[in-house]
Amino acid sequence: MELWHKLTGKYGYPKVCITIFLVFLIILAVFQKQDIPAMAGDSLVRIAMNAILVLAMVPSIVAGAGINFGLSLGIITGLLAGCISIEMDMRGLSAFMWAVAISIPLSAAMGYWYGWILNKVKGDEMTVGTYMGFAIVSLMSIGWLLMPFKSPEMIWAIGGSGLRTTISLSGRYAKVLDDLLAIPFFGSQIPTGAILFVAIFCLIIWLFMRSKTGIAMMAAGDNPKFAIATGIDVDRQRMIGTVMSTVLGGIGMLVYSQSFGFLQLYQAPLMMPFAATAAILIGGATDKKATIAHVVAGTILFQTLLTISLPVINSAVNVGNLSEVIRIIVSNGVILYALTKVGGNH
Repeated sequence: MELWHKLTGKYGYPKVCITIFLVFLIILAVFQKQDIPAMAGDSLVRIAMNAILVLAMVPSIVAGAGINFGLSLGIITGLLAGCISIEMDMRGLSAFMWAVAISIPLSAAMGYWYGWILNKVKGDEMTVGTYMGFAIVSLMSIGWLLMPFKSPEMIWAIGGSGLRTTISLSGRYAKVLDDLLAIPFFGSQIPTGAILFVAIFCLIIWLFMRSKTGIAMMAAGDNPKFAIATGIDVDRQRMIGTVMSTVLGGIGMLVYSQSFGFLQLYQAPLMMPFAATAAILIGGATDKKATIAHVVAGTILFQTLLTISLPVINSAVNVGNLSEVIRIIVSNGVILYALTKVGGNH
């Protein structure tokens, strides 16, 4: 019991419990003679495709704007940039990089507007962010139908207008990062390009947090009253954090889409912020503190759990898709736990 209290005290209940459950699933997979190398390869792909979306939570939390449940705003701008690159008839790595370049100003503008709203509702950021995300996804469901795109790959064949629900990236930039410098791994492959891309953005955020602006942002998020007393503009730091979070959300969505092979519009982005939130909370972050280490640990644990649970549980219990049920229980359970801990700290 003493060891248990030490572990949970140092790493937190979510990380310890998920790690134990993950080890149990891996042992079960070995006994079931599952293809462990294929599982490992799939886990690496899922980790790389989701990591930047999880990383997007860091600036928002550090700046004091809380967990970014409004990440859907950045995800929407990323999808829009992806559609624009297809409309421009671009292909390959250049198409992906152009989509990233287009998403940055779009996401920055969206993040500025979102940050302005969050500064008006201090203390209720997570609630407002959730409803903002839901509202923008629903609003864009109308927008996708009205936007004047002409590419036959994207518009509905019948009617000749409005974007399809799912747009294939095959022949455009599907798996362009995953296949870049990919290393064969027991019949699977390690997505080296995607991992390096994620590592670059983790390094950028790590360096930013050690810059003058980053330190001011951390001070504003940690103790706003002290920050104001030392001459730091807290609202400005919260705005910078929100803009950075939204920009990373847009880029993260493009990384996710190239790995997935499709752009999914309409209601698809609705619940995506919750998976990113669950991952960073599993990694040990709180609503006041988040680091790159929390992003890496949380993404690895959460995505590996989802990857391994699907074949293992379906093989052990042949009753529907229980792995999806477990994903919902884990993601929402961790968020609920974190928010109740926050409530207990005030």
